[in-house]
Amino acid sequence: MKDTATLLINCPDRKGIVATVADFLYKHNANILHADEHQDSGKNLFFLRTEWDMSDFALSKKKFEIRFSPIADKFQMKWKVFYSADKPKIAIFVSQEEHCVSDLLYRHKSKELYCGISLIVSNHPNAKALADYHGVPFYEIKVNKVNLIDAEQRILTLLKENNIDLVVLARYMRILSGRFIQAFGNPIINIHHSFLPAFVGAKPYHQAYERGVKVIGATAHYVTADLDQGPIIEQDVLRVSHRDSVEDLAQKGKDMEKIVLSRAVKWHIENRVLTYGNKTVVFD
Repeated sequence: MKDTATLLINCPDRKGIVATVADFLYKHNANILHADEHQDSGKNLFFLRTEWDMSDFALSKKKFEIRFSPIADKFQMKWKVFYSADKPKIAIFVSQEEHCVSDLLYRHKSKELYCGISLIVSNHPNAKALADYHGVPFYEIKVNKVNLIDAEQRILTLLKENNIDLVVLARYMRILSGRFIQAFGNPIINIHHSFLPAFVGAKPYHQAYERGVKVIGATAHYVTADLDQGPIIEQDVLRVSHRDSVEDLAQKGKDMEKIVLSRAVKWHIENRVLTYGNKTVVFD
């Protein structure tokens, strides 16, 4: 994998943004590999993703921040720069169903996901054998209404000790408290086993069956304090028919969940996702 840097920018739309960024990188000997942009004319916002080869780049990480800051201030940019050498550290949370965590572990092993999977947290023992097979530390932490605060604190301590950058909820069937989300402070991606905003909450396939839907889907989104309301990263759908039972819908849905979640995680760790308000821009 190439040694690259990726700059993500969100700012008010005005002339000269792309030219100024490209000129800055050129003057410091950057070889731009990818550049993509998006404009939200309704909100007068501009979004830019630029990735360049670090081989001959003249600025260190610290110097880049110092030299680029005046440009960011001029254009009122919200910006972050990411370096491929800094492989993100991920924690996966799972309950009893293993299809999503198994898929993520396989994709990681096959080098499809460029990250480190540092640990797996579960409120059930089911996934321990899978974690052991892949050599990932496994922590079973029971969570209920009585021990919620203590259990979440134990998990937060694990995340801090392992410098976790991203939590992936791979069918973790517990609601994270607002306190936990705020205390962790880094992104959390969830897979919801329906096409949000339809069929929120538990048993969406039962709800879909009762409604006689003709398509089912899955939604990967960032977690916020509002249940299942966070910015959506990826969705997909699959046609079904009146012949499908609840069990058929659930099985087909599991395949969809794996694909949608892996896409969302991949795009996040490749720094292709920008959030604003309750929406995302996903650069291809």
